[in-house]
Amino acid sequence: MIRITIFDDNKSLRETLALVFDATDDLIVTGTYPDALDAVWCVQRDEPDVILMDIDMPGRTGIEAVNLIRQQTTRPKILMLTVFEDVERIFAAISAGAVGYLLKKTPADKIIDAIREVMTGGAAMTPSIALKVLQAFQTPTTNTNPYALTEKERDVLYRLVEGDSYKLIAFHCQISMGTVRTHIVNIYDKLHVNSKSEAVAKALKTGMFK
Repeated sequence: MIRITIFDDNKSLRETLALVFDATDDLIVTGTYPDALDAVWCVQRDEPDVILMDIDMPGRTGIEAVNLIRQQTTRPKILMLTVFEDVERIFAAISAGAVGYLLKKTPADKIIDAIREVMTGGAAMTPSIALKVLQAFQTPTTNTNPYALTEKERDVLYRLVEGDSYKLIAFHCQISMGTVRTHIVNIYDKLHVNSKSEAVAKALKTGMFK
């Protein structure tokens, strides 16, 4: 049985999906939650194989929750299930550790197919989302520094893209941990983002380090 946990503030959707999944032969819902405030604890308790994660929830976004979950475990496959179709959120979710991105208008049978697909090692995306991702990579970029980052800020952002910790960034850039934090605050401000995953997503989307 594939164990599933659902995070979504839409009660009707949660209940409908739970009923549909439990009616199948190989899916079982281990938990449903209206927000992701205790996402890490919920995942540790439920031990799901697949997580369906909304993005816009009260208290904590789904992308932030994915980041926190991935800091603790790489085991559950995480599928975003959302109404948002913008490239920045798509890239932020994938950068945070999601293996799929589905729109809420996706029929239930297609969501079930996506769950089974990620369990076999695949990635699942609503076709329109997959097209946006392809277009983002195919769009030529002529400005590799569109946000007027300083040379050191670009170095720090590059290390973030590479997945370095603050300690490793300080080592590679030969600066103190305090200076790393200062640069990251400035990077977030210039890129108009609020988290590491959003900064990495925007860097990838704009082709800053191609």
